[in-house]
Amino acid sequence: MKVQTSMRIDEETLIQAKAILEKLGMNFSDAVNIFTTMIVQTRGLPFEVKLPNAETVQAMREVREGKNIDDFKIEELK
Repeated sequence: MKVQTSMRIDEETLIQAKAILEKLGMNFSDAVNIFTTMIVQTRGLPFEVKLPNAETVQAMREVREGKNIDDFKIEELK
């Protein structure tokens, strides 16, 4: 039996997600069903979730404060 549910999702994120899913040949409901099935199968989130270590927390804090941010071109990453 299928049930209907509702959820609150950031509008821009939903728009982007739907566009990506369409290219993959599925709709948002399909993706949510896959995700919930994987939660049941793995008995948790289907990916690893960790708290950031102290170094990562410090880097995140610095970025928020606008510190230690290097200007680069995307080509430099290739």
